[in-house]
Amino acid sequence: MAEHDVLSSTREAYDAVAPTYAQLFRDTLRDSPLDRAILGVFAEAVSASGDGQVADLGCGPGHVTAHLDELGLAAFGVDVSPAMIELARQAYPGLRFDVGSMAALNIADGLLGGALSRWSIIHTPPQELPAILAELHRVLAPGGHLLIGFSASDDPSHPTQVFDHTVAPAYRWWPDHLAAMLRRSGLTEVARMVREPQPTDRRQFQEIQLLARKD
Repeated sequence: MAEHDVLSSTREAYDAVAPTYAQLFRDTLRDSPLDRAILGVFAEAVSASGDGQVADLGCGPGHVTAHLDELGLAAFGVDVSPAMIELARQAYPGLRFDVGSMAALNIADGLLGGALSRWSIIHTPPQELPAILAELHRVLAPGGHLLIGFSASDDPSHPTQVFDHTVAPAYRWWPDHLAAMLRRSGLTEVARMVREPQPTDRRQFQEIQLLARKD
């Protein structure tokens, strides 16, 4: 499937489920102290490097963007789904939300002190991910930080694996493989959080969050 077709199908899929998605996920940070902790570390790293704007890429209905704002960051959200962006604007009228794609961000070179990508790369076909990472590197200032979240694959000999995401086709990544891709893009891993699946989780995948810094 061509890149444009993947992007269009993902946009359409999230537009179709936007209200349900917002209802399901708006309180997830309240119930996840580990996520709040790594977002706090990210916020401190961005502030220590000189602040700057922070883009929540794949922001969905905007709840994480709002949390970053509460942490004192100059955060704004970007999402490929116009329906998601409309919900975010309604819920958080004091914050900025833009329709856009990580493949071609309408952000100036070196503008950002930080970029957040929470499970927004999972719908990117593996062959297209290097270009996404290069785009993230482009928009970050020197010393800026990226926090990237994804589901882990089970086998290092298969660094990417397709999984049955509810909304759109999705991929899991072997963490060391993705960290190596970050390094090749000029982003050095500085920390990693691994969340083991709980017995009640529908998918028994590790959840990974990598914190990286632009060299």
